[in-house]
Amino acid sequence: MIRASTARLAGSTILFYIATSIAGTMLLQRISHGEGIAARLASIAAHRPQMSLSFVLALLTVFEALILAVALYALTRHDDADVALFALTCRVVEGVLNAIPAIALLALGSISLQAAAVSGPEVSATNTLGSFLLNLQGWTTIVSAPVFGVGSALFYYLFARARSIPVSLAWFGVFSSVLLVVAIPMQGMHIIRGVLGFYVWLPSLLFELLFAPWLLIKGVATRATK
Repeated sequence: MIRASTARLAGSTILFYIATSIAGTMLLQRISHGEGIAARLASIAAHRPQMSLSFVLALLTVFEALILAVALYALTRHDDADVALFALTCRVVEGVLNAIPAIALLALGSISLQAAAVSGPEVSATNTLGSFLLNLQGWTTIVSAPVFGVGSALFYYLFARARSIPVSLAWFGVFSSVLLVVAIPMQGMHIIRGVLGFYVWLPSLLFELLFAPWLLIKGVATRATK
């Protein structure tokens, strides 16, 4: 019963994680539009309630990553404790890295309000800081995505080895996670650019949209032992 409850917790958390991540990204893009950093800061200052919601969504991803780390570890630790522990560590680091954009959003909200009141040389400094905080959102993803990918690939490998979920589904999870480990750093090095950077996320998104309902409905089978 505990194992079934843990599987349901993991499945529901995956769906919430996807929802909050996408909603937070889209909301920030919507309220930070404009030509030039000054216009973008002015737009953020004019949407203070939405900025607060964006911060809350970013903060939720920290706890969602940590809950998933513990839940997936609980489901796989009996198959290989050492590998599961390393995967747990990667997903915990992912959660810690998720805190960086949340902190940056708090600072960005404050900077956007100050931008309208400053003048002279302070304008350039404020705009530079605002631009840095906006770019920090994407930079953090480039660092956290490979960490997420390594942890996820190891968890799904353990699922495949134990045959506790459909093997084809588990190996698809391994593939989609390894793809992020390889492709996202290339995006940071400007080898992968533009819309291609979006497409590399699609296999991982598809897998998790299949994996989460499986956990909610079927759960995780116990590995047979001799």
